[in-house]
Amino acid sequence: MKNTNLQFLKKGIWVYFILLIMEGGLRRWFLPSLATPLLIIRDPLAAYLLFTAYRFNFFPKYRFLPLLFWIGIISIFTALFFGHGNVFVALFGARILLIQFPMLCLIACIFDRSDVIEMGKVILWLSIPMAILISLQFYSPQSAWVNRGVGDELGGAGFSGANGYFRPPGTFSFISGTASFFGLVACFVFYFWLQPKYINKLVLISATLALLVAIPTSISRSLFFGTVISLLFFLVAKSSQPGFLKNMVQLLLGFLVLIIVVLSTDKFNTQIEAFTARFTSANEIEGGLDGVLIDRFLGGLVGAFIHIDDSHAFFGQGIGMGTNVGAQLLSGKTAFLISEGEWGRLIGESGMLFGTLIILVRISMTATISIQSFKFLRRGDALPWMLLSFGFINLLQAQWAQPTNLGFYVLIGGLILASLKKTELQKIKY
Repeated sequence: MKNTNLQFLKKGIWVYFILLIMEGGLRRWFLPSLATPLLIIRDPLAAYLLFTAYRFNFFPKYRFLPLLFWIGIISIFTALFFGHGNVFVALFGARILLIQFPMLCLIACIFDRSDVIEMGKVILWLSIPMAILISLQFYSPQSAWVNRGVGDELGGAGFSGANGYFRPPGTFSFISGTASFFGLVACFVFYFWLQPKYINKLVLISATLALLVAIPTSISRSLFFGTVISLLFFLVAKSSQPGFLKNMVQLLLGFLVLIIVVLSTDKFNTQIEAFTARFTSANEIEGGLDGVLIDRFLGGLVGAFIHIDDSHAFFGQGIGMGTNVGAQLLSGKTAFLISEGEWGRLIGESGMLFGTLIILVRISMTATISIQSFKFLRRGDALPWMLLSFGFINLLQAQWAQPTNLGFYVLIGGLILASLKKTELQKIKY
């Protein structure tokens, strides 16, 4: 019976993953009339899985869960009495701490290493049609069916790119979903190049080619930088293996062949030119490469504690107010009412006390996972280390306010913790 219950919960996690990948497609193509409720389609599923896990005595017991749960409960009341005062906005914001973060812990509790590898294989399989889809979206007008917007919106789902081309959303509602998906593809591609015995070589080569196609086609700098980070993690992992130089020469030659195949397609040059133009223009606006990295990372961290409304410094302006849904309910339009940066949103919504506690939880969790992942790497197990290449920035400051980004945060956090479940480390309380 226990094994049957465990398998039921595993299937539920797979459904969560499928909904994460297909949520945008459901809202844009298949069920546009239900676009609004489908935005939170994973929340009732996660709540049901958590309730079922509790009944089956599989509920996760991580040390941060009670703290974040009570912060979520208290933040509902502080939002109503000291903040924006809208109960629906408060509940939408609190669901992150009450449902989605526990879902991350449930994935870590229920999944094991074999499940993580199996999901990695599926992700690589999915990357091939996804690369074809975003290529079709790239070259198609925004009025085409593949570019149809959320709720059957005829203006298109593409986001401004460069050279007259738009950043394609794939099966997601927005370009951030495409960037996150292929960021996850990148860490698994590099892992399977380290351990090719776990996957069909043709699938691995095809997924690698799909990633190379996706980087310029997405016109996403986030995906480019994320792939570079995964490559650096891969080099660190590869350097610890015997025959490093020989293997690196073989891999570099293989990648060179793939790049030549991609570049030999004349039409693909259009995607490269658009990506280059976007990269150049955006860097000029944001003050060059240093400005991009500092503003997007360190600037967001420091600015969160500097730019805060003094009248709401302690309790904040109310949980949920910094989300797009909260902005729509409170002001009637989609906007950043608090901060575009994640840490700024947390401090602005929940105040100095609770906002800082949430940030400290994210820092502590990221630090613990990073240390343990490196220990596993030194023992010859590169799986958590390569997952960390995508997860590190996400665990620190992925935007919880956006449901797709939140979904990838939950997924990668759960997968990394699940990959760390080995003998003496299983009892570590993250």
